[in-house]
Amino acid sequence: MMRKLSVLVSALLCVTACQAAQQVDTTPLPTVAAPPYICEYVPQQAVELMTGVYDLEGFGVFDLTRNEGLGDGTCEIYRSAGERTRVLDISLAALEASRWVETQRSGGAKPLPEIVPGGVGYYITTRSEEGVGASAGLARGKSFLLVRLEIGVKGRDNAADVLALMKLIAPKLLTDASAPSAKTASPSPSSTKE
Repeated sequence: MMRKLSVLVSALLCVTACQAAQQVDTTPLPTVAAPPYICEYVPQQAVELMTGVYDLEGFGVFDLTRNEGLGDGTCEIYRSAGERTRVLDISLAALEASRWVETQRSGGAKPLPEIVPGGVGYYITTRSEEGVGASAGLARGKSFLLVRLEIGVKGRDNAADVLALMKLIAPKLLTDASAPSAKTASPSPSSTKE
């Protein structure tokens, strides 16, 4: 009788421990960027939540003075323990990508809300051999910011996570130089004649 009770208690403890290990942290990403940062601009807490990885290494740099102030750079974030696997990739490039954004949207990607004035973007869930991920792209003027979550957490809304990360980093990485210039109409010669 005691042996059966002992086996039953052990089985219940195992089931409870397995369920606890499988629980997903569904805490929303922060709405305000706060240190510590990876690659100077990417909030570490947000990356930990969206990847489920807490031993991270980031490589790369963003130089916002390059390309006439449009900036460029990359930040690749890896799991540092065990097999070193890239979990997140962020790229800033000086290129006009509004057509690319429209192509992604017409292919099923959702439009981003306005994150920076004059910006147009998309976000979408992706699937690969490594698992579920997501990506988001934001074009403004001649700048393009891309966030690719290579390996997301099963049970989290990975597309919402890349959207939330975009909201945290885009206002800092897409500089004022990328804003579409407001063109003021100059009077035509015929309108100045009386």
